[in-house]
Amino acid sequence: MLSTVYSSGLFGIDGFVVTVECNGTSRIPAFELVGLPDLAVKEAKERVKTACENSGFRFPSMELMINLAPADRRKEGSGFDVSILLGILKCGGIIRHNVDFSDKCFVGELSLSGELRSVKGVLCMCVAARAAGFREFYAPADNAGEAAAVEGIKVYSVKNVKELVSHLNGEKLMTPVECDRRSFEESTRSNGLDFADVKGQKLAKRALEIAAAGGHNILLIGPPGTGKSMLSKRLPSILPPLTFDEAIETTKIHSVAGTMPEGTSLITTRPFRSPHHTMSAVSLVGGGTNPLPGEVSLAHNGVLFLDELPEFPKLVTDTLRQPLEDRRVTITRANGRVTYPCSFMLVGAMNPCRCGYYGHPTKPCTCSQNDVKRYISKISGPLLDRIDIQIELPSLSYEELSTNSERGESSAEIRERVAKAREFASKRTSGDEMNRIYCNAQLDSSAIRKYCVMDDTAELLLKNAYDKMGMSARGYDRVMRVARTIADLDGAEIIGARHIAEAIQYRSLDKKYWG
Repeated sequence: MLSTVYSSGLFGIDGFVVTVECNGTSRIPAFELVGLPDLAVKEAKERVKTACENSGFRFPSMELMINLAPADRRKEGSGFDVSILLGILKCGGIIRHNVDFSDKCFVGELSLSGELRSVKGVLCMCVAARAAGFREFYAPADNAGEAAAVEGIKVYSVKNVKELVSHLNGEKLMTPVECDRRSFEESTRSNGLDFADVKGQKLAKRALEIAAAGGHNILLIGPPGTGKSMLSKRLPSILPPLTFDEAIETTKIHSVAGTMPEGTSLITTRPFRSPHHTMSAVSLVGGGTNPLPGEVSLAHNGVLFLDELPEFPKLVTDTLRQPLEDRRVTITRANGRVTYPCSFMLVGAMNPCRCGYYGHPTKPCTCSQNDVKRYISKISGPLLDRIDIQIELPSLSYEELSTNSERGESSAEIRERVAKAREFASKRTSGDEMNRIYCNAQLDSSAIRKYCVMDDTAELLLKNAYDKMGMSARGYDRVMRVARTIADLDGAEIIGARHIAEAIQYRSLDKKYWG
């Protein structure tokens, strides 16, 4: 007897449907598994047999041949266990012959007791199942909430094999899992850290507000203890809330990487990734034998914070160039090519020298001039050219730090202005259906010419600054994007001299530190 069950595999963040064909014949008992399986799939034979018996079902005494189609595509992971067992149970008559599997997709790993264990990438698999026309998707209980975020398909939460077989035979039906949109919207508003906790540094706060409003990359430079890390960690609190579509995109990446927080079915807040400077290039951009997303992709729709930026190996930081431009990473291996999205805000923080006190008004710097140059030169010109805003943080005075000093603006107040600026910008670009532009940092050269209109005074000011500062063409575009964001915060359609002047100010550290 031949039975056909459907499952889903994973390649990158894209799922694909796998047809599990099970043929049982009355011969000497045997169990063969073909279809280009990896070691984890091959070991499913022992898990399936033991789980079947411990669930109270008799494992069929027949020759079993399992084929995972398409046979020319490698199958990886343990998510095919459930579909393999269901095919065997239908061949053995334990699942009724009239049960129709044509509109159902099953994913899950089996424990020896018959319980279903969670697997990676369930959200991606459910999206693939819906695209293939399936109407029902069965996932482990720990993954069902994640899959339920996909609209247009019924998702069932399965705890064990016995419960699933009872449902399929019509004995005790399960209820589909629903996605609670209201709780999602409420959870996007919650954030712990607040800008009001940071005293002083008004210029840095202004720069971070502009960065948040336009999605710009930013570099913070200053001696130890000036609040660089403190400010950077609070940046997500002033970014606009994740939309539901952004949450789905972000969750897909974290689901594939296996980095979903425990008990969480959907990423509801913008990611904040802060890797240590000892990381490798593969850890940053992704890779491995079976390519997994790196930190740049895990920060998609959020913030990638690189503290002590010059301490990162130059080889590692230079790998950021292409992701910052293209907002995606393509990893090529012998078995295929995987593309991961990586639209993130880069926030770098660094000391002005190795000891940290170069240019400090009271503490002497112990570094020689050559040491300072060597330390600063660890950040390459091409990477620096991709950072829109550079801001220097001075040491705080006692008056600024004292408990009696005035409390600053809260993140909620700043976030409101950021949201208004983004809404103002989105109305301007809403008619551009060819290029989906979510923030000013994504404006290309043609969009800059179209949307960044200056008055005569602003144009003359930028021309003079371009000649004196020796800007590159990319540097010119960066100034225009930042000026466009500053104008958006003011609610101005035309970029004025004041907007250009402030944008140029955020590029002035090129001259001071890098010559």
